[in-house]
Amino acid sequence: MFKNLLFSTIFFSGIIFISIIFLPALFLPRSIVLKGGKLMGYWTGFCLKNILNVKIEIKGKENIIKDSKFFIAASHQSMFETFYLQTIFNSPVFILKKELFLIPIFGWYLKKIGSISIKRNKVTKDNLSFFDEINKLKINSDRPLIIFPQGTRVKPEERPPFKKGVARIYHELKISCQPIAINSGYVWPKKGLKNSDKKIIISILPSIDYNLENNNFLKNLENKIYFELNKVN
Repeated sequence: MFKNLLFSTIFFSGIIFISIIFLPALFLPRSIVLKGGKLMGYWTGFCLKNILNVKIEIKGKENIIKDSKFFIAASHQSMFETFYLQTIFNSPVFILKKELFLIPIFGWYLKKIGSISIKRNKVTKDNLSFFDEINKLKINSDRPLIIFPQGTRVKPEERPPFKKGVARIYHELKISCQPIAINSGYVWPKKGLKNSDKKIIISILPSIDYNLENNNFLKNLENKIYFELNKVN
């Protein structure tokens, strides 16, 4: 309990401090704000390692796509991956719930770094322009898009079917997908206390090239990620 309280106090104080010192960057080029996001990722790793004695292992770095554009599809069990993946990849662009943009200061940052919002399970004017936005991103930026195909944070033992939206993105972008399996829920669960003296494994899996039908891609992606999670759990 004490370690949890200490972690939360120090971690969130650091996140608030970084947010404050980077406030002027909201009026500066986007690249400066992106450095703040990466700093938050390193801060997350520092706090986990030094307060909760959590080891972070990255497997499969050799699988990272280097010579072409791609998007990332990652399992989602905790807040950890939303911060830490920024230290591995080139400032990924997150697909987020539109409600997050309404949070004071935090929402300003999300807009500034180019995050893309979507309203789940609704047909809105914004949602209809969603694929135009991601196609512009593919054309004009080298930053990879990142999506969590489970749709929300899940418990480590849960295996919900992936949302079909990730297959639509695969179809629209016509680029390779970088699957990632992360077992962070055993350390930083969606609800409840965090666990110390454990290991978070980030498995960067072999890419899925753009040569599959949507349904085959979705099944392939889901099988790859869940097979890896079953191994590392």
